[in-house]
Amino acid sequence: MEYRTLGRSGLKVSTLTMGTMTFGGAGNFAKVGKTDLAEAKRQIDLCLDAGINLIDTANVYSNGLSEEIIGEALGGKRKNDVLIASKARMRIGDGPNDEGLSRHHLIRECERSLKRLKTDVIDLYLLHEWDGTTPLEETMAALDTLVQHGKVRYVGCSNFSGWHIMKALAISDHHRLPRFIAQQIHYTLEAREAEYELLPVSLDQGLGVMVWSPLAGGLLSGKYSRDEGTARQLAGWNEPPIRDEDRLWTIVDALAEIGKERGVSAAQVALAWLLGRPAVSTLVVGGRNETQFKDNIAAASLTLSAEETARLDAVSRPPLLYPYWHQRWTARSRLGPSDIVANREED
Repeated sequence: MEYRTLGRSGLKVSTLTMGTMTFGGAGNFAKVGKTDLAEAKRQIDLCLDAGINLIDTANVYSNGLSEEIIGEALGGKRKNDVLIASKARMRIGDGPNDEGLSRHHLIRECERSLKRLKTDVIDLYLLHEWDGTTPLEETMAALDTLVQHGKVRYVGCSNFSGWHIMKALAISDHHRLPRFIAQQIHYTLEAREAEYELLPVSLDQGLGVMVWSPLAGGLLSGKYSRDEGTARQLAGWNEPPIRDEDRLWTIVDALAEIGKERGVSAAQVALAWLLGRPAVSTLVVGGRNETQFKDNIAAASLTLSAEETARLDAVSRPPLLYPYWHQRWTARSRLGPSDIVANREED
């Protein structure tokens, strides 16, 4: 297992992170998975034995049950130096303050997560989604309080836009508050929008990228075809949206072809491509069973050739949007390293 520094910090994380959205199966999350405590223990041991050192969860996953299962499975102790990441922002009740990034909500939810996880500190606490109604100064100050009180070690964000991130970082720098060291985003061969703003800002500002749903909810696993929906889709789970099905299945065909040539699964090829992308620190991989986790874990030791990467880029590369096409035409000679991600060469 390879370990990479998470953003502009000293924290080393495994290139694969254990995702636990399948833990619990309460409410709408039953569409994703229903992993109970006994199975969760086996899956956690499998991941830790493979060298994975980060477990990712959130207060909203099965209404806190995911965190409870992790706390029980780890037995209230951090064996093998396992790190825990959790998140808050989503609605978790019917009250007016049961969602958002207010000081009230963040501090309360962090304390609740700590109790469920049976730990004194969360290693990485992520803002799960943008909140345009709460002043960012209040949000960043609340994160600072959690860090100063020893309840959180590092902070980050998830599902923010580029300007959201830059505004938050500016506030942190101006008021000398903790900076984000990471952002958790959706990024796959099928969904490469992150290359326009989110990867460039990560390179420029020193944020490690954690990728959620790196197999697009199973669509890039190679197990499904044009005529067969994934288990999530059939259950009514609509993330991520697919806007061009022909393009999706062309990508899947390319993954399967390379996988057959290399003697590995299409899923491993898709994950290996992501691990070769700029700023990517770790991929949050989940699974309904041990077999899926084992297959995903094997991707950590797979490296694609330049020719294989080019084949995948040819079927997945998105078009240059404005202002990137204009920059490529008129500013190519003065583009910096972060600019190159969005102004990549096209065939």
